[in-house]
Amino acid sequence: MKNPEEEKAFYERLKEQLDDTTEFPSLYLYKFIVPSSEDKIKQVISFFDNSGAVVNTKTSSKGNYTSVSIAVTMESSQAVIDKYKAVSAVEGVISL
Repeated sequence: MKNPEEEKAFYERLKEQLDDTTEFPSLYLYKFIVPSSEDKIKQVISFFDNSGAVVNTKTSSKGNYTSVSIAVTMESSQAVIDKYKAVSAVEGVISL
């Protein structure tokens, strides 16, 4: 992401927004843009294995990127943030 202070502030704001607007457990929709590499797409999806997630993918018109949408029930705002942080370890992934 950005520098560590900006990243920390971003996740703190996200947690506050989620706590204010969402009653957990709740269905949460993650959206990621992933370079169109089968390995990278599988890496992103693997973070949601055995969670009952519904995964949809759509390749961009030029085929360079794939949109990965994942709907999954999350137990808390912190759990949502923890998934974002885990997926961010995959090189080239953009979280929306």
